[in-house]
Amino acid sequence: MQDHIKDHINEEIELEEVLRVSGYSQRHATRIFKELLGKTPLEYVKAIRLTQSARELLKDKENILDIAMNTLFETHEGFTRAFTNKFGITPQQYRKERPPVNYFVQYPVKHSHSNHCGKEEISMESKEKTFYCTVSIVERPKRKIILMRAKKAHDYWSFCEEKGCDWEGLFNSIECRIDNAAILELPEKMMMKGTTHCAAGVEVPADYAGKIPDGCELIEVSGCSMLYFQSEPFENEDDYAEAINNISRAIKSYDPQRYGYEYAYELAPKYNYGASTEMGARQALPVRKLK
Repeated sequence: MQDHIKDHINEEIELEEVLRVSGYSQRHATRIFKELLGKTPLEYVKAIRLTQSARELLKDKENILDIAMNTLFETHEGFTRAFTNKFGITPQQYRKERPPVNYFVQYPVKHSHSNHCGKEEISMESKEKTFYCTVSIVERPKRKIILMRAKKAHDYWSFCEEKGCDWEGLFNSIECRIDNAAILELPEKMMMKGTTHCAAGVEVPADYAGKIPDGCELIEVSGCSMLYFQSEPFENEDDYAEAINNISRAIKSYDPQRYGYEYAYELAPKYNYGASTEMGARQALPVRKLK
């Protein structure tokens, strides 16, 4: 059902067709969808389209009525009402003020299912594939991180179970962000009592003075060198776990000292940007030059 919606999001979507592709009765398919995703199929479609419209509003190219029509809302009034209910701000205000809002992210439920069932293990066929990973040193200046801390979580999945998954859409709605939102592994000096090393966050410029979302805080990070591990893009969305696992193995086997660096985990967080078909998998770790 998610795949069908994704393939037809820019068309008129009939509820009966979405439910039909599940292979279950309409009643059972609706119940499963709502149970696993927290929304009915039509609420899910509306959330995707409203997020599309929010991104378009930041471009300042089209008028609001055209954006409403492009995202298949029938009237300006209906679009404004739906947008305000979703984001707590009118489209006009959003275009002017550009605050962080909860962009909706289409997390494929099959990824979560694979993780809980342990199906992300690499098959023999996958092990025979050639895996390409680029490794780059990037000098990062002093900056800030908008941070959401965890009290129990220790990785991506447990963070989403504790805090929900809205953090990614929220942080990626910040227009001036330096990079995409990531799951962070914090160094000791950045941790607070009653929290774990795990957090979600997004980097913003050192002079950031915008709104801090509820439940978040702003911390400073000194300038340092970061070692980026980047995989190739991949065609099959189901290969996301394989891409992340390959990056993790590359990090474990990589010796930065051969190239005049050493890991310096006390300087900055480790960043796990996840994986996508367009960008591949990506992680970044702080390093310093050997003396």
